Amino acid sequence: MARSAFTLRLPEATRSALESLSRIERRPINQLVTEAVEVYLRRSGPEERGLAASLEALRRYRERDPGYRLAMASFVDSEASVETDPVEGTVVSGEDAEAPVETVNG
Repeated sequence: MARSAFTLRLPEATRSALESLSRIERRPINQLVTEAVEVYLRRSGPEERGLAASLEALRRYRERDPGYRLAMASFVDSEASVETDPVEGTVVSGEDAEAPVETVNG
């Protein structure tokens, strides 16, 4: 795997502790930092893994249906198949109503 150099700014106490650990373990600071970062990155929680999986599923879907035509057609079909939708409400008119009024069933 290719490596690239970059500058890492640490508090002086952290740098000192890292240098001490490097001497004690007889391992280069670079190796200690690389290992610590790799462990941190592998430690992602279930929320992060779930989000990554959801994003990947969305990307795959967008590749299959870039204009969302299938999604819109499915929505229209499902709306058209419902005979009575309780969310639509009922039009009420009468002497007390100045104009048709819609009430929610339920």
